[in-house]
Amino acid sequence: MPVDDAPPSQQVAAVDLGSNSFHMIVARPQGREIVVIDRIRESVRLGAGLDDDKRLSKKAAERALACLERFGQRLQQIPYGRARVVGTNTLRRMRGGGDFLAAAGRALGHPVEVISGVEEARLIYGGVIHGMGDERPRRLVIDIGGGSTEAIIGDLAQPLRLESLRMGCVSHTQAHFADGRITAKRFEQARLAARIEVEWMEQPYREAGWDVCLGASGTVRAIAKVIAAQGWGQGEITPEGLEKCIDLVVDAGRINKLKFDGLRDDRQPIFAGGLAVLAGVFDGLGIQRMEISDRALREGVIYDLLGRLADRDSREAAVRGLEKRFQIDRTHAQRVRDTALKLLRGIAKPWGLDDPDCFRLLIWAAELHEVGIAIAHASYHKHGEYLLRHADLEGFSQTNQRLLAALVRLHRGKFRTATLDDLPAQWQTPIRRLAILLRLAVILHRGRGTFELPAIELQVDDDALSLQFEAGWLEQNPLTHADLRKEQGVLKAAAIELEL
Repeated sequence: MPVDDAPPSQQVAAVDLGSNSFHMIVARPQGREIVVIDRIRESVRLGAGLDDDKRLSKKAAERALACLERFGQRLQQIPYGRARVVGTNTLRRMRGGGDFLAAAGRALGHPVEVISGVEEARLIYGGVIHGMGDERPRRLVIDIGGGSTEAIIGDLAQPLRLESLRMGCVSHTQAHFADGRITAKRFEQARLAARIEVEWMEQPYREAGWDVCLGASGTVRAIAKVIAAQGWGQGEITPEGLEKCIDLVVDAGRINKLKFDGLRDDRQPIFAGGLAVLAGVFDGLGIQRMEISDRALREGVIYDLLGRLADRDSREAAVRGLEKRFQIDRTHAQRVRDTALKLLRGIAKPWGLDDPDCFRLLIWAAELHEVGIAIAHASYHKHGEYLLRHADLEGFSQTNQRLLAALVRLHRGKFRTATLDDLPAQWQTPIRRLAILLRLAVILHRGRGTFELPAIELQVDDDALSLQFEAGWLEQNPLTHADLRKEQGVLKAAAIELEL
């Protein structure tokens, strides 16, 4: 089958909503590799659209959504779950961005996942080193984006150190060359500012060492192309080539005069800031040679998505890691999980919870509902919420973590509906209902025993639930009966009716 004839049902796609550019790739899986069918890139300058209060300007939002409408046309026929959209530094920093994210999801036909800097670094590393083989096993990967710089050291496919620094080609240009003037003094200040950001990680990275340094994304590729076009390198970046490129930029004197062979027009306004960031990274880490990768975050997203589709979900590994780290009673957690799933299966369709994501979230919440006990038993659901909101969880978006944290917070104690307020609007009702199922499963297993539960029938009608047991079972289990009657009162305060 010709590459461009691959049916949409067999295609996968990744969209990277960066601070400078939006990228999309559409590919056809071929084993564990991919054949790229389509690439689209548009310079959107989302990072430049944030005001001092970190709110996105109307003009920037309109520019971004217009781009996403065009991307959405290309994604129309790709099935839900086979495209993944990730947002990076600017969307992490944005305040009050719920409406924009919802509009972006509608434009694309797929939800936007805002990912942490560490998760971005993990995905970048996976994209860059995929298929490299076993030669030069220790790898240093540097990716300079519009608003952040990721630095990763790994051994073969395993990242060992993942860092995301708050500096990029857009933000550094705004901070040091906002009026368009470039002088030797200004550039040295910008370079030193980047070196300061790197300073705290210099020693551990130098001690870890690397066999090969790889640069990824537009800034690094642009610098390498300018160096090659001037005859100062063959596609790689060395300290000598970097210094000559810096001299070239300083001699130009102004951003609007950066018209060099090898430099695209849309890269010109942010080139000086990106060059200063790379110089600071070279200085701090002592890099002597950087090879250029043609892969970056979006390829990493594709490979991670293929793993999920093939039951190699990195999020499962993150959950297992938390279970081990915080010594969760996995036998008890699995009993709670199995009961919660039985309840969900019976009412998934009438309660609008038949989305696979609902099942996954309930499973993970049940498996991790006691993670906070490692901090203290008192209010452990609150400790669990904090851990799940703020931990670096491999494979999880920030939204996924907020949803998971909300379920853990609501699994016991008062049913605080305010917990739902900062969740995306489309998730507030599903999380509310999943939390009720988790609460019931936890109550039914409060004794932590190995006894078999009787057949339980759950019926729902909007915010009314009817829980029916075998005749006489509640009378034979008075403690569980008392817990459920208490739960009736707790849920009633949240306008939820539970009938036994």
